[in-house]
Amino acid sequence: MSTSIARVWAAALVSGGLAVGLVATGVSASAAAKPVDPEISASWLSTQLTDGIVHNDSFDFDDFGLTADIGFAVAAIEGNSPALRKIRKALGKNVKSWTTGIDFGGSDVFAGSTAKALVFAQTVGANPKKYGGTNLVKQLRGLVSTSGPTKGRIQDVSTSGDFANTIGQSFAATGLSNADDAAGRPALKFLLKQQCRKGFFRLDFSDKALADQTCDGAATPADRAPDTDTTALAVLNLLSLERPSPKARAAVGKAVKWLRKTQKANGSFGGGPSTEASNANSTGLAGWALASADYCPDAARASRWVAKLTVSGDVSGTSMAGQKGAIAYDKAALTAAESAGISDAVRDQFRRATAQAAPALLYQSGVGCPS
Repeated sequence: MSTSIARVWAAALVSGGLAVGLVATGVSASAAAKPVDPEISASWLSTQLTDGIVHNDSFDFDDFGLTADIGFAVAAIEGNSPALRKIRKALGKNVKSWTTGIDFGGSDVFAGSTAKALVFAQTVGANPKKYGGTNLVKQLRGLVSTSGPTKGRIQDVSTSGDFANTIGQSFAATGLSNADDAAGRPALKFLLKQQCRKGFFRLDFSDKALADQTCDGAATPADRAPDTDTTALAVLNLLSLERPSPKARAAVGKAVKWLRKTQKANGSFGGGPSTEASNANSTGLAGWALASADYCPDAARASRWVAKLTVSGDVSGTSMAGQKGAIAYDKAALTAAESAGISDAVRDQFRRATAQAAPALLYQSGVGCPS
């Protein structure tokens, strides 16, 4: 595991020990007066795995991307735990199913999935050139545009269209750069073009036909809409660069400044245009990014807001029995679950919220930022 990646995506060795033992003792699932131990969320996430993979029962498919998100969270909280090793092994067996259309008899190759798989392999100490028998570096390099205004941009090879976006671009820039691949530099340059003047990163790219592929040069205001999740993930990935350029460092500074400016008085964050209300996913990712950038007080405010949505304390004999550690998307989701439990219909939302928000729980005390 590389030092830089470990510092951000698997920061448990630095900060996890400071949070261990901060177990809430209140009786309410929504109690927030006392710190919540992030270990209970990591444990809950582990219970959501079937042979190391998240299976979506509602739609009957294995969700490899969400499995990786759980792996990143477990790595940050627990380090190289048995649960993480199980995820590493399981995802390794399913790399082709995760990153290509092989299960559907197609030749599709997906850039965002490949980029995330590459960084996941690097994070858990697997060989990214042989992970699951796949050379992820080579596969991703083949999905990076090599000329014109889109040079450096990742793109799907698919009969269904190209759905690559800035989140995948941020993983690609980090993964390829840390693999010392020639495509890393243009991938990073294109990522930095997706940062708007105000400091945030947008989610979606411009149309490929446009000469100006930058965020500020986007055709319409909707094409340069602020997105908290994308910005936070860009910060996390940029901080994971082993040899960050001055421009990459400057981009982090601008993004963190924007995050701090947009944080709400109660510590929470909203997401993008469709998720503007405060939610655990966005708050958790932003808090994690702020902590990784050493803004501990701001990270703590976000962390304590997430803690209020974490099932903790004594929930035995309630509808939330067995769900300790799960994190709700928002207060309404928590209230509904406290009444009816976490059904299959809402389990996916809880899984996603917990995977993205749990690492932020490491910073409730305002200390322990990785550095």
